[in-house]
Amino acid sequence: MQFKNVLESISKIENISLPGQSSQLKMVPPFRQELVKRQGDNIKNAKQSAVLALLYPDAHNETRIVLILRKTYKGVHSAQIGFPGGRVEEIDTSLKDTALRETFEEIGVLQKDVMVIKRLTDVYIPPSNFFVQPFLGYTQVRPRFIKQEDEVEDILEVKIMDLFNDNFIINKTVSTSYKVDVEVPAFKLNGHVVWGATAMMLSEIKDLIKATL
Repeated sequence: MQFKNVLESISKIENISLPGQSSQLKMVPPFRQELVKRQGDNIKNAKQSAVLALLYPDAHNETRIVLILRKTYKGVHSAQIGFPGGRVEEIDTSLKDTALRETFEEIGVLQKDVMVIKRLTDVYIPPSNFFVQPFLGYTQVRPRFIKQEDEVEDILEVKIMDLFNDNFIINKTVSTSYKVDVEVPAFKLNGHVVWGATAMMLSEIKDLIKATL
């Protein structure tokens, strides 16, 4: 997909309704409802975070979206694929500020270069008890990525058209917290399996863009 086509669709993206949960449900793991149920009252005190789904042109003017592979560490999101972003800090004046600040810290994209198009549908993550607010944005040129060495293992530059290719939608077997292996829907992108909350967000972005073409 040429980046000029994305730029031509921005006004439509800004003004149409979000696909929301109807899109997210296409990539929801079958055990998600049980995990949410287990959280119970904890959800009322869920922590807030924000991420940025950043579109940009590559050297051939093809549209890309950036993901990151997190470092291996002692935590629920160790070695996972996600969008740049993180938890709200006291210095942030809004969730959008959080997404932009964290994106700069993790992959070096300057906040002044990012045009935020739209606030997407938030996603609750049961294992860490976080509500994640995604934002969709773009830069006019490919950013000069600089990864945060202590948190980011790799930066993945994914062709947006790969989201529309059914060959890149797979099922992955994962072990749940209640000792049962189940198959979950996932994207296979740049050799990595992307599932869970990130896949849910990508599904909404896919349907949002598709609706404007």
